[in-house]
Amino acid sequence: MPLYRYIGYDSAGRRVKGSLRAGARGEAVLRLRDSGVYPSELTEYVQWKKRNPFRWRPNLLPQFTRQLATLLASGVPLSEALESLAGEYRGYWHGLVASLSERVQEGASLSRAVGDHPDLFPEFYVSMVSASEAGGNMPEVLETLADFLETDLALRNKARTALLYPAFMVGVSAFVLSFVFTFVVPKIVRIFEQSDAALPLVTVLLLKVSRIFQDYWWLIGLLLIPTVYSIRRLHRRQPRHLHGLLLRVPFMRALYYSRFTGTLGFLLKGGIPVLKALELSAKASGNTLLQEKVLRAMDRVSEGASIASSIEGVSPVLRQLISTGERSGRLPELLIRAADSYKEGFVRWAEQAASLLEPVLILFMGLVVGFIVFGILLPIFQLNQLI
Repeated sequence: MPLYRYIGYDSAGRRVKGSLRAGARGEAVLRLRDSGVYPSELTEYVQWKKRNPFRWRPNLLPQFTRQLATLLASGVPLSEALESLAGEYRGYWHGLVASLSERVQEGASLSRAVGDHPDLFPEFYVSMVSASEAGGNMPEVLETLADFLETDLALRNKARTALLYPAFMVGVSAFVLSFVFTFVVPKIVRIFEQSDAALPLVTVLLLKVSRIFQDYWWLIGLLLIPTVYSIRRLHRRQPRHLHGLLLRVPFMRALYYSRFTGTLGFLLKGGIPVLKALELSAKASGNTLLQEKVLRAMDRVSEGASIASSIEGVSPVLRQLISTGERSGRLPELLIRAADSYKEGFVRWAEQAASLLEPVLILFMGLVVGFIVFGILLPIFQLNQLI
């Protein structure tokens, strides 16, 4: 049944707006007039379009979750809460929340409605909502979900920032050096090529590097594109090798452990069964190798073994922490505290790596500039001596 949005006036002359479902436009007009509303504008809501992966959209999931939790805690029915939230957003999110509202009004549960959008709502989100529907504590669970999503989003933003700065510095350095060797150096050293005097080794090397950038810049671009494509394809098909290397880097290991322990502690605290919580937290870690280790441990846990004795290939500190939590019955609490500790460690390592990268890049640029200066000045000194 189509959804119509209207703007009109009531019997007292006040301007009103809203939405209603009707089989046709004429039926919608009649229903509005019967309710004392005289519509001045009546438009049919266009069905929500699916997500375009090539268009950037802000992640409003934590905000949406918290707003929905607040409305439900205030006693607003679920369908009315979703309909109200749909009016708060524009574009993609407006269509998304409106589609959720439509599914709920048709009789579907919220967990089934959000489960129709796995690209936005994680599997653990759907599981937690489903558990809250069975337990009758949806506002509390949604509030906890909002806290977790905000923390996870902040961690992901820090990770992107930590990787973006080095990539930006390397990109700028590569562009500057390419410009210097392609356009600046050839004009300066052209006079030396016309000289019959023997050139210093530094100048010869400078000329060769400059000639490579001049004559074969297109080849560098052609090689760069398939190299990047091959790396991305290898990462998609066999991510285990790259993720194994990343798991050995201290600050990346702290990032993966923070995601795993935080999600596992959150799910266990929310009442999700251990095996399901292990599966979802393994996927949320973002590391294929760590995910394989946790999934292998699930087989032993299903046979009655403890998590600490089943999981292999992780740090001894993490295994000891899980073992202590299992013995004391405080596993969710200790895992959440461990996630905070790993997050702080990741931020600290990332800041140190970024602060170390800057002087390294400056030193590298200084060496390159020194190479160029010596390559230009040495033949000038030789020419002066000849004169």
